[in-house]
Amino acid sequence: MTSSPEKSAEKSADPVDSLVLHATDNHVSWITLNRPETLNAITPDQRERLIQHLSHASSDPDVRAVVITATGRGFCAGADLRGGPPAGERVAGDVARTIRLGAQRLIGAVLDCEKPVIAAVNGTAAGLGAHLALACDLVLAADSAKFIEVFVRRGLVPDGGGAYLLPRLVGPQRAKELMFFGDALTAADAARLGLVNRVVPPDDLEKTARDWAERLATGPTRALALTKQLVNASLDTDRSTAFAAEAAAQEINMTTTDATEGVTSFVERRTPHYRGR
Repeated sequence: MTSSPEKSAEKSADPVDSLVLHATDNHVSWITLNRPETLNAITPDQRERLIQHLSHASSDPDVRAVVITATGRGFCAGADLRGGPPAGERVAGDVARTIRLGAQRLIGAVLDCEKPVIAAVNGTAAGLGAHLALACDLVLAADSAKFIEVFVRRGLVPDGGGAYLLPRLVGPQRAKELMFFGDALTAADAARLGLVNRVVPPDDLEKTARDWAERLATGPTRALALTKQLVNASLDTDRSTAFAAEAAAQEINMTTTDATEGVTSFVERRTPHYRGR
């Protein structure tokens, strides 16, 4: 799957740009992993480019939704582990630092993006690739896609926020089952567990992602950002803190042009026209 708005694609001599395609169309930022020969395993350079695109989407008022997808048979096979130092050459603290500054930063960039982020999962999402998808606000999957907590197969502990994300999505017992066994989860089973919002035929994936993203891009962008923050924080806070955050978010949102437009359009009995401001 590739994003089609070629006319607005950013151009650069940087070779990483051919490995992470980017285009903006109808206020939607399309970010496409493009290493199909490796099932889109993420290199450090690609990771940094993904983080940059997500940061730019947050700060650019003309971007009002984001889609993350990929080319070829795989969505993302996880982190590309080739090229790291041999185990005997590592110094204590190297691994933790690498995870903190690498995979965790990427997942944090998705969770903290101020625009709604849709994952359009075209194929296998394994390890960090699965967590990249699950960190998104909405997940669409082709019916041929699979989700795999592959870490246990390699004798590794899940990283990239997996032990944080999965229990919040499916509960601790299901999360342990997925992480302990590392079995491939079909798109249909992922949807049944609540990991995926909708499963579609492969040929319909891009159209569905475009329809959803463009619908979000016409919505009240700041209200969506504040809603995302409230929901993401809700499972880590007590009721009084959550209620206080809700009241504060409403106070902030009522200063926006879109909130005024929403109330005015209701009174005038017309369809609102949101500008994302």
